[in-house]
Amino acid sequence: MSSFQQPPFSKQDQLCDYLDQDGLNTSGNFGPAQILPGVPYVQISNIHQVVDFLQNDLFSPDLELMAPYLWMMSTESHSNINPLHRQRVKGREIILTEEPRLHLVWYYDRIFIKPLPEYLTSYQFWKSFLLRDYLSSPCLTTGTETTAKDLCAAALGYLRTYSYLIRHKSDFNIAQKAGLLSESMEWDQYCCFMSSIRNISDAQVSRRYRYGELRLSRLNFHAKFILRRFYFEQIHAQYAENFSRFYGPLLFIFAIISLALSAMQVALVVDQVSLTQWTFLWPVYRWISALGLISIVMLVLGLTLLLLFMLGSEVIYSLKSHFQKNKKF
Repeated sequence: MSSFQQPPFSKQDQLCDYLDQDGLNTSGNFGPAQILPGVPYVQISNIHQVVDFLQNDLFSPDLELMAPYLWMMSTESHSNINPLHRQRVKGREIILTEEPRLHLVWYYDRIFIKPLPEYLTSYQFWKSFLLRDYLSSPCLTTGTETTAKDLCAAALGYLRTYSYLIRHKSDFNIAQKAGLLSESMEWDQYCCFMSSIRNISDAQVSRRYRYGELRLSRLNFHAKFILRRFYFEQIHAQYAENFSRFYGPLLFIFAIISLALSAMQVALVVDQVSLTQWTFLWPVYRWISALGLISIVMLVLGLTLLLLFMLGSEVIYSLKSHFQKNKKF
């Protein structure tokens, strides 16, 4: 990741000027009464409190650990993010989350999105915290060392996702109604703020944000091997919900077995029962039974081949994208 000298937006384009109102004191620090914009319980004069909060609010150790393998689970492109109006077209419900690990993770008919924090839109905040030299040492350890450079890269990647989530005014309106953006924000202000955010490169962001949307079902599957956990995020907390996922597949298997047994039973009965008056129907019964069994075998074989084809296509596409992107570097 490259080093950062200036905030990713100009001071005149910032959306939050709270830290500019009183400014720094004579020692170059903020007063003890000032708070982190949008987070009243965090005093910005307490650097350790601020850093601890930022680590929990911006950085995702789980996804950074899984990042080298995300190419197997998602399209290897940071632009793989559908704008909010497309999320609606796809029938996805927007679920607010404050956990950075769930930002842009989707699961069937829902997608988790983290609201844009007010403090990340402040020019003075970037200058005084994320770009300060005294934050260059490890600030918190959670399995791996998290440095200010890591936090800055995560913040840049997170900000860049909003340039794809909100591309039109309709997206902006959806975001405000969903609580992703402040209701007092204007569309023109947002466009000016995002004008330079779109220029952030992959070399400047954390590894997780070199990808866009992530599918939760795949994260849960690979978490067993990478994170050594049963799941990345548990969605079904109740026993009934857990078991209901198996009802459909179990009913399908039961129906297939029942049809096969019924067809074999008909074939056996035809050979055992003497029908002197309806002997011309014996071949019909046998052929119907045989066709039933053949149809069941073809159905199961066809579905299996379709599944293997879909999985194979995704694997081939992921490998091609991965190798093509590596050639560029």
